[in-house]
Amino acid sequence: MKLILRLLLNALAVVILSYVLPGVGVDSMVTAIIVAVVLSLLNFLVKPILIILTLPITILTLGLFLLVINAIIILLAANLIDGFHVASFWWAILFSLLLAFLQAILQSILKEDQ
Repeated sequence: MKLILRLLLNALAVVILSYVLPGVGVDSMVTAIIVAVVLSLLNFLVKPILIILTLPITILTLGLFLLVINAIIILLAANLIDGFHVASFWWAILFSLLLAFLQAILQSILKEDQ
């Protein structure tokens, strides 16, 4: 049940950011749920591989290269899902930062209610 609730909160965050950011678009709430699921899967499967492959660059940039990896994951999700689009790499970085911030806020609100 917690997993479904977290996915719905992530989908809500994706929808909110698609309204706020002009370079990011989501067609419907169903598409936002699919985006949340695909981003979760990509973060679980692909992101660790990318982190290991780019470990020297990540160390040299003191971890800032992880922003680039997050943007790559978001652009990959945008290529996989038809109703989700990100205009450029810079919009993907901004979307990544704001998504993490918004998810943290929504998760803290959820924990306060319990």
